[in-house]
Amino acid sequence: QVQLVESGGGLVQPGGSLRLSCAASGSILRINVMGWFRQAPGKERELVATVNSFVGTRYADSAKARFTISRDNAKNTVYLQMNALKPDDTAVYYCNAQIGGSYYWGQGTQVTVSS
Repeated sequence: QVQLVESGGGLVQPGGSLRLSCAASGSILRINVMGWFRQAPGKERELVATVNSFVGTRYADSAKARFTISRDNAKNTVYLQMNALKPDDTAVYYCNAQIGGSYYWGQGTQVTVSS
């Protein structure tokens, strides 16, 4: 069984920064893709950023120039550095990983951007 655990969410003022972390554990041989999605109240879950071992990174338009995804392969951990946060970034952020041809999700971490 694979488990993903997110951390790093919280309350931040507009223009502030947060760094999210997601650690994968369990029956893992290799992680091809790790990424972040988010879901705001009343909206569907959307892609934020992904990092692929072979093809690199991909970002949603809303995340470009503000967010940076990175990965520590030795720790099976993915990070999302979020800068210049806006109220529209408020959402539950979910970690996702492709492992052995299957997709796994974390429980999510709340990010709230407000004055």
